[in-house]
Amino acid sequence: MNDNHIIPVILCGGTGTRLWPLSRESFPKQYLKLLQDDKLTLLQKTFKRISKIDLLESPIFITNEEHRFIIAEQIRQIDVKDKSIILEPFGRNTAPAVAVAALEALSKGNDPNLLVLASDHYINNETKFIHAINSALNESNNGRLV
Repeated sequence: MNDNHIIPVILCGGTGTRLWPLSRESFPKQYLKLLQDDKLTLLQKTFKRISKIDLLESPIFITNEEHRFIIAEQIRQIDVKDKSIILEPFGRNTAPAVAVAALEALSKGNDPNLLVLASDHYINNETKFIHAINSALNESNNGRLV
């Protein structure tokens, strides 16, 4: 893998408390289609948004045991074939999830660039978002943590 390759790490944890009653512990907001015209859930939009990036490697999804079937079905619906799904035994916030993803990525060889994304964000200007990622990639390839 060369320096320009990116492994997306998509964090899919959540307690489902912020958008109750739509979002629940058993079905947090990242698995919902929030707007009436939405054809994709927030999780599916997260992956589709970055799928246009050059040199994108297979994604790593991190979720909990309870949501494993939901995530598997949702990423199947958008045709994500080669992927890793890591199941957390219990939520411990972002840093431990990213550490586990980094270990998984390193096990595949070299020292990859990781693009860590929350699966429950809405990003209106995808062009600027992709531009920001490409700018960050340049900095990362120069040894900086971005």
